[in-house]
Amino acid sequence: MTSAVTQKLNVLGVAGSIREGSYSSRALKMALDNTKRYGANVRLLELGKTVLPLYDPNTELSKEIQYAAEAVGWADAFILASPDYHGSMSGVLKNFLDHFFEEFAGKLFGYIVASHEKGLTVMEQMRTAVRQCYGWSMPYGVSINGEQDFGPDGEMANIRLAKRVQMMSRDLVIYGRLINSQFVQDIGSSEPHTFAARYRP
Repeated sequence: MTSAVTQKLNVLGVAGSIREGSYSSRALKMALDNTKRYGANVRLLELGKTVLPLYDPNTELSKEIQYAAEAVGWADAFILASPDYHGSMSGVLKNFLDHFFEEFAGKLFGYIVASHEKGLTVMEQMRTAVRQCYGWSMPYGVSINGEQDFGPDGEMANIRLAKRVQMMSRDLVIYGRLINSQFVQDIGSSEPHTFAARYRP
């Protein structure tokens, strides 16, 4: 039987911009390509194309929510990407996070923000939401300034930033495997002193 730590990591990229050709989505796709090179399986959920209804626990599940739920359940790790809207994440990304919570436990998250002001408050808000769901966060993120960091051909022109995206992709795969593997082991054990115990069947 193959150990969970040696299995391929499933990484879901969530694009939180509804603007066609957004810089955050471009950087996200670049990050997913990198994670694939490091041995991960990747999928992309574009919230501008899969439009989730405003979260309401009293309504029936739409086909869009079911599609997103299947992708979230498949994932072992996530990369969330958002533009900086008034120092906060986009509304569609916040709505996505509202729809899910238990599915994030024991999984590692990386963050990409398109911002003229580094996007630090945006990343902190995403980290706060993930922490409340018992997910883990990378200790750093990637902040891009579209007009400065991308060339007219749409490719990332900032070499230093491209290396940072590659570093995040590598670290997400390596540490994502370790964290998810331990979480799975903890769920399958009888150890009472672990937060994973609450997720046992």
